[in-house]
Formats: sequence, structure tokens, C-alpha cells
Amino acid sequence: MIYKPYGTTGKNVSAIGFGGMRFDTNRPDEENAQLLHYALDKGINYFDTAPDYCKDKSEDIFGIAIDALSKAGRRQDFFVTTKGMPEDFPTADKARAAVETSLKRLKSGCIDFYHVWCIRNLSQYELAMRPGGQYEGLQRCKDEGLIKHIVISTHLRGDDVRKILAKKEFDGVLLGVNILNFLYRWEGVLAAHEQGLGVVAMNPLAGGIIPRHEKSLSFLAAPGQTPTEAALGFLVSCPQITVTLVGFTAKEHIDTACRVVDTARPFTAADIDRIKRHVTQNMDKLCTGCGYCLDKCPRDIPIDSYMQYYNETLLAQKSEKEMIAGLDFQHNWGLLAHTRTRSEDCVRCGRCELACTQHLDIISRLERLVDWEAQKKKA
Repeated sequence: MIYKPYGTTGKNVSAIGFGGMRFDTNRPDEENAQLLHYALDKGINYFDTAPDYCKDKSEDIFGIAIDALSKAGRRQDFFVTTKGMPEDFPTADKARAAVETSLKRLKSGCIDFYHVWCIRNLSQYELAMRPGGQYEGLQRCKDEGLIKHIVISTHLRGDDVRKILAKKEFDGVLLGVNILNFLYRWEGVLAAHEQGLGVVAMNPLAGGIIPRHEKSLSFLAAPGQTPTEAALGFLVSCPQITVTLVGFTAKEHIDTACRVVDTARPFTAADIDRIKRHVTQNMDKLCTGCGYCLDKCPRDIPIDSYMQYYNETLLAQKSEKEMIAGLDFQHNWGLLAHTRTRSEDCVRCGRCELACTQHLDIISRLERLVDWEAQKKKA
């Protein structure tokens, strides 16, 4: 395993981090908790979770693992992170209560890295930083030893990330960056790295898009390598990236990630040029299925499912005819199965676009889908 310094914190963290958002919730919590034990034995020492992950089970699963590891005298062998959104905890008292709740669930005496979570626009950042707000409450928790480092998780564009980080309020940053969108997200990575902060990459596989479309994304890989391995290797090999978070469901997923680290080599200028030639502006317009739009829709439209289907027009360059033909399968067996509301129910309120971490033109895409649905009915 490769270890890197997390900014100027004095902590050395594994190049691959355990992302706690992919547990199989049909399995017992104790079985899922064993994955963290396995990951630690493989050298992964950065454990990342959050409230609401995995049907709100992730923190509890982490707690089972952390409790057992602590009793075995291994608490000092790993770092744990969790998160809180400014909208959910807008006051210092509420922020402190959130930290205390997470500590109980995690069965830990402290949280190593606590994120001001999911900053998608500057007003959310300002909400967190106002007097008596979340950041002030986190500072109190830090003073009391409940958390060690305050960090930020953001989906802002690079120039806004640079503005925020220039204020020296955080020890690190969690950013959505991967081999497909790095051309458009790199300014934020560079801004954090230049300021000596820890940089954690989330969504390294573009929300599962890369492993699901390895054939069409074969240009990413070198001979003898899969696009998934190339995507992980790219981030692991970047000196500007401290940790690459990967969501694990099974031990073999951990094995694959660790193998990539062991065989990772820095990308050459030729590799970068090859990727630049193939990664177009459209690739930055893919929905990664983060789901942040879902609770914003007043009609409960499964926006992420529709956007994931729309991705086919960008990834596989499917024609309108092909997209229309595929709707029956999606409604009966695929992404849109068992949905109660459809794209035609959209009232154009715009809440989904405000919540979208990719800043996608969701409404116009839904309108195209409405048209496709109408054409399907006529056929």
C-alpha cells in the first residue's frame, strides 16, 4: 500500500480509502463490518462514512467494526471520517449534537476528519460559516477533542473552490474527480494541493459508469489493463491526490483496489494526451447518480434514474430511435422499473438543478425524455 501525508496534519493515509456508501444492506451489519477489518489488514487506513449512507446504516456498520478494532488495541491504526450538511445543522448547537450522535454510532472517542458536507453553492458555504453556525460548533468540538480536523466536501467549480480554500479554514477537501472529468475539475484539486491541504477524490469510477461501460471507455486503459483499473490507477498515481475513495461491497473489490495501488505507475504525458483527445466536454455532463436531487423534487420523479438512462446518449452515442426503443426495458426491468411518477410529471421548479452536483441541465433532459415517452406511446 502507498501512504501519503494528509496535507500538513502529520497523518499518513493510505492512497485508497474505504468509502462506506456501497455496503450490501441485505447482509447482516456484522458481516459488512468485517470488510473494514479486511481492508485494514490489507493496508487501508482511511475509513469514510456519513449519515444516510446505505439506508442510514453505514455509520452503525462502521461502529461495529471500530468497536471491535478498538478492543483489539488497533484504534490508532486507522482514521475515521464522517460528515454533516449545513442545511441540516445550521447552528453551532445542532452541529455539536450531530457530532455527538455520530460519535455514539461510530463507537469512537473522536472523529479524525469531520466534513462540512456537500457544498454545492456559495450560499451553503456561507450558511456553514456564519456566526453561531455549523463551523463554529465544529470548532468547539475540535477544542474539546471530539474531532481532530475540520475539512470540507464540495462539488463547486474550481475557481470557487480556490476562493474558499484561500481563507485557510479547512485542513483538507473532498472533491468529485475522476479520469473522465479531471480536465474540468482539476483547478480545484490544484488549489487544494498548492495550499498544502489533504485532497480526497470521491466518485473515482464516475458513480459506477466506468465499470458498467468498459467497452466504450476502453480508450482509458493501457494494454493489459481494464478501464476500471486505469481510472483508479490514474488518481492513485497523481501526486496532487492524497486519498482515492472506493466504495466496497465485497472482499474481492478491496483486493482489486489494492492490486491497482501495488502496480500503479505515474501517467506519462503521452497517456494524458491520449485521454484528453477522447474525453470530450460531454463526458463532464454525465450524471453520476449521486441522488442529491431526489428529495428536492416535489413530484418524486426518479430523476437520477432518468439521468442515468440519458447517459446512454453520451457514453454509447445512442440515437433517439435507440433511446425510444429502450424505454420499455427500462420501465419493466431496468432503471425506471417500479416508479410511480414519470418525466412528464415535471413542473419545471428547478430545485433539482440547484441540487445537482454536476450542474446538469436536468429540465431540458427530462423534456427530451417526455418526447421520447410520447413517441413510444404512438409507435
